[in-house]
Amino acid sequence: MKTLFTFLIILILAAILGIIAYQDNGYVLIGRGHTTVEMSLALFIVLQISLYLLIAFILRSIKQTWSLPDVIKQHRRRSKKVKAHKTSRQGLIALAQGQWKKAEKALIKNIDNTETPLLNYLSAARAAQKLNEPERRDHYLSMAHKSMPDADFAVELTQAELQLAHGQLEQSLATLVHLRSISPKHSHVLNLLAQLYEKLNSWQELKDLLTDLKKYKVVSQTELYRLQKIVFQELLKKAAEVAKINNNPEHFISTWQSLPKELKNDADLILDYSQQLIQLKQDDIAEPLLRTAIKHQWLTAFVYLYGLAKATQSQQQLDFAESLTKQHGQNPVLLLTLGRLCLTQKLWGKAQAYFEASLGITPMPETYKDLGTLMEQLGEFEKASDYFKQGLLLSERCFSYQNLPV
Repeated sequence: MKTLFTFLIILILAAILGIIAYQDNGYVLIGRGHTTVEMSLALFIVLQISLYLLIAFILRSIKQTWSLPDVIKQHRRRSKKVKAHKTSRQGLIALAQGQWKKAEKALIKNIDNTETPLLNYLSAARAAQKLNEPERRDHYLSMAHKSMPDADFAVELTQAELQLAHGQLEQSLATLVHLRSISPKHSHVLNLLAQLYEKLNSWQELKDLLTDLKKYKVVSQTELYRLQKIVFQELLKKAAEVAKINNNPEHFISTWQSLPKELKNDADLILDYSQQLIQLKQDDIAEPLLRTAIKHQWLTAFVYLYGLAKATQSQQQLDFAESLTKQHGQNPVLLLTLGRLCLTQKLWGKAQAYFEASLGITPMPETYKDLGTLMEQLGEFEKASDYFKQGLLLSERCFSYQNLPV
């Protein structure tokens, strides 16, 4: 458009000049010493314009010739950038397709000419990680830092993530703790820390992290519940071990009291806590807890443990268990529990009847064992021996309250 406009201006000026020359040709006289040159004004103007154009052409040609090396350099630079962009794209595609060796090679091939060296180095580090080459991985991470010092956080975060995946837990922990001190609310840092603490079995540290995981919505509600559950399961287990050594259950009980409300209604945690209470001879705490749990949710595991709790109010305990027969009178675990509670009350005949009724529905090793013990107390040693023998035959398979019949 600009060229067309210029051409029209020149054409108009030429037309005007032609008209002027036609009306009055004029002349120009140039003299130097004894030499004179005479020509028409129109010819003189045409020669001046031609001379100007010639000089302009020569000057432009000189300028272009002078700048030719720079032009060539720029062309080569553009060519290298295009080539680097192409290989980087190929490397990222190979990385996405799981072609680690090809990806690593392509990502670093023309890295000096790429516009995103940081991205290339970080991606190459991931490829090296997949190839189980931690030294090359760390080299690429170091180069990533040098390529863009302002991106320290991104580089260290990638480093921590790769270290965690490679099993370098202590190194990853040091990196993540440093990153958290810089950005306490960073969701990915918190998420990686949660994964790391779980791998390290650092349950107290993970417990302290749960508040931030919830506050900043780092994980889903399902995952948060899972983490809370496993943390308190492990803390309860540890507290129970300490309580057995010190013969002091106070810390164990206070650990349970510190549980969030929703976890206190979790069946697995109730089972774990109740079982440990019984082992610690805290039956009067276990019994009401299990009774409430049975009222809210029928689980044979609850009923099984209820028969092991030797509460002070044993008659009330037996009365509650017998009230369950209205709906679950044919449950072998309930009948086993009733037999055990009758033993506590020294109701030998009633206990025998419950044990035998349980065996009639589903034979279990523990029922045979308890019935054999009862027969010994009653002086019927032959029957006791027979019950023990049948129990041993059944005990070949693993038995625990976690795989009781429904």
